[in-house]
Amino acid sequence: MSGATSGINLEGRVALVTACATGIGRACALALAAAGADLLLGLHDRGRDGNLVVELQALGRRVLPLQMDQSSLSQVREAVDLGIGTFGRIDILVNNAGIGAPNPASEVTEEDFDQTVAVNLKGSFFTSQAVGRHMISRGSGCIVNICSQAGFVALPTESVYCMTKAGLAHLTKCLALEWAPHHVRVNAVAPTFIETPGTVKWLGDPAFRKSVVDRIPLGRVGTPEEVAAPVLFLASDAASMITGATLMVDGGWTIQ
Repeated sequence: MSGATSGINLEGRVALVTACATGIGRACALALAAAGADLLLGLHDRGRDGNLVVELQALGRRVLPLQMDQSSLSQVREAVDLGIGTFGRIDILVNNAGIGAPNPASEVTEEDFDQTVAVNLKGSFFTSQAVGRHMISRGSGCIVNICSQAGFVALPTESVYCMTKAGLAHLTKCLALEWAPHHVRVNAVAPTFIETPGTVKWLGDPAFRKSVVDRIPLGRVGTPEEVAAPVLFLASDAASMITGATLMVDGGWTIQ
């Protein structure tokens, strides 16, 4: 990690990152580990980590993969309990899990709606609750939610996704206010379109990519590392006076 985050030291801290096998979650886990944190990996399929465990161990970090389907509250709670029981603490939580396939609002089914809300909102809330209780008892902690520019602008065929990300941004404020007396900070980052395995099916279409890039003043889509860097900052003592904020990582999309 380069630039202003290169001096961040998270030695002795434990971070839980959800949905981290690929993309933004993976980049966040690697950035936190590079800064010294040990990692709990919240995985939809514990047996498929994309070689992340090996990479983190090569950095000299303790690593524990956890079975953690965000739509299953029993898995969420069991994973958090196992992580705390094994490492003794969780200092940082990165809520990265999120889904939302494009679908016109007139065609959204109840199943589509419920699944997106279950992962993006319900899962993030109850993961925050489970980890937050532990942080409150210790009197310290930091949560970073991965929101989206979609929570701040309207995107065609993305009504449910946009709704959940707007809700997550507001939840960030609510938890920040409620937990500030316990010295638990809660912030968020809101990326634009990012080059990940999950977006390649859309960004690989030249016409779609052009329509996206034309809306971004910086003239390009982002990389997972460009999201991980502000997450690392918000998770560190460098952001010790920041809570309830959502940092836009959108190349200027929402300033227009």
